[in-house]
Amino acid sequence: MARISGVDIPKQKRGVIALTYIYGIGKSRAQEILATSKVSEDTKVSEWTDEETGRIREAVGSYKIEGELRSELQLNIKRLMDIGCYRGIRHRSGLPLRGQRTKNNSRTRKGKRKTVANKKKATK
Repeated sequence: MARISGVDIPKQKRGVIALTYIYGIGKSRAQEILATSKVSEDTKVSEWTDEETGRIREAVGSYKIEGELRSELQLNIKRLMDIGCYRGIRHRSGLPLRGQRTKNNSRTRKGKRKTVANKKKATK
């Protein structure tokens, strides 16, 4: 396996697909990286030379990826929570933030159902 910016990239896959294993690199950015490093998109990772791998590492290094990107996203969420805006409150309470309804769906954000027992009726 080739290793770029701390991520093992599968050797049997094409370059464009293999680069998407890095957090923060999608298909279009992978195509852009391969174009700037002058490597064909269709060549498999196992066929890359050391020189090509070095150029790709250099091109990938110019982007914000992996840990740096994850920490930036967490800081953005923390900022929203600190200023107490609507999205921050929704983050804090674990509810969907983009206007979805919560009556029926949104199980992904709310988690597993918490059943509430009915109160027993008082006897006369």
